[in-house]
Amino acid sequence: MFRLIWNIFQRIRAAYEIRKYTPNTIAEYFRQQGAQVGERCYIVPRSLGMEPYLVKIGNHVAIARGVLFNTHDGGPWLFRDEVPDMQVFGPIVIEDNCVIGANAILFANVRIGPNSIVGAGSIVINDVPPNTIVMGVPARPFGSVEKYKEKCLERWNTQRPPDMVLEPGETWWNSRHFEQNRRKLRRHLTQLFKDQLG
Repeated sequence: MFRLIWNIFQRIRAAYEIRKYTPNTIAEYFRQQGAQVGERCYIVPRSLGMEPYLVKIGNHVAIARGVLFNTHDGGPWLFRDEVPDMQVFGPIVIEDNCVIGANAILFANVRIGPNSIVGAGSIVINDVPPNTIVMGVPARPFGSVEKYKEKCLERWNTQRPPDMVLEPGETWWNSRHFEQNRRKLRRHLTQLFKDQLG
């Protein structure tokens, strides 16, 4: 009975502990669990899986909500009658300057190359080459990041509000005028897409 109460207490304490972190600061929490996490990361998930010490995340990596890290293989369950203690593990490495889309699933023994994007809902079972966008189940190369950048710049040149204010050195997210810019963006995009939105 004492063990059960102690386990419940530990879970409550862990849930309370993690609440004090934001996506910009949770890297410190994961480092305490043994994960290697670089600088300037934005990580929404509250868990790096059962073996966080097998996860390595580079610098300037964004990981969206719902991403799962599977550092162990559940398949050996089939062989437990023969080898009762069998377990199979592998690392997950995300190199610098990557984006992992919402609800992606990353499996053991994968490396996501630098400057790559994993599309939302993708299941990654193989390495992702550098400068590549992968999507799908299983994730497959979809295109280059360079071509994607060109498309994004073309779209942003149309979608950027003409009266948006950014001071030198500011980004969209750290601008002193963030709320004002958001209102301008909403007004501009609503007008731009009014035919499609009906």
